[in-house]
Amino acid sequence: MNWTFANLDLITELTLNHIRLSAIPIVLGFVIAVPLGWLASRHAALRAIIVSGGSLLYTLPSLPLFVMLPYVLGTKVLSETNVIVALTIYAVAVMVRSAADALASTPQAAKEAATALGFSSFARFWRVEFPLAGPVLLAGLRVVSVSTIALVSVGAIIGSRNLGYLFTNGKQRDFLEEILVGIVASLLIALVFDFLLVGIGRLLMPWHRGARLPVRMPMRTSIGSGRARPAAVDTRATEAEQLADASAKGA
Repeated sequence: MNWTFANLDLITELTLNHIRLSAIPIVLGFVIAVPLGWLASRHAALRAIIVSGGSLLYTLPSLPLFVMLPYVLGTKVLSETNVIVALTIYAVAVMVRSAADALASTPQAAKEAATALGFSSFARFWRVEFPLAGPVLLAGLRVVSVSTIALVSVGAIIGSRNLGYLFTNGKQRDFLEEILVGIVASLLIALVFDFLLVGIGRLLMPWHRGARLPVRMPMRTSIGSGRARPAAVDTRATEAEQLADASAKGA
């Protein structure tokens, strides 16, 4: 533990760099994968190309990809851009299948109901399809988060300053404590990212915290009148849910 306390500044620097190098590809991967998933969910031919292409991209070995990108992008070998681009490619490769499955699983009746109400294609996607696909998208994003945080460490081999440095340096020095610090810090980052994603999901999709029970109107006796009147109930729901419920009843 003496080494850990003596090198807290180094550990903090590497941890912050690791967080930054993880967060950027996760966000970029999600932003790129959702439109691709939307295209894949609309056309069977495109789905085969996009999903299969993503699977092939994920099979690329990370280290050769890190080494190859400077020649393709024209960047310096030690540039962090190489790591970010490589991790974004892997994030898209993982996320695009989840996005395609999520958007394809939205009820057709809900989409038809939105069209009947006069929603444009963009409005239907943004206000109906995207919210209904939210839980599956979130599950895919959590997988991307874990895999990206793990892959960032590989960038240390080409000189990237992140927690992977503790692995390579600890291995060269045969110093177990340094390696264990890197492992624990990486696990903590993964847990924090996962908790943040779950929290964001609950904040943005409160209707999916649990199974929604049918709305009932319990009767409550009004004091002094002796008459029963409906008690106040919370009937808040998203447009996506309302359309899905309405379409299900009309089916």
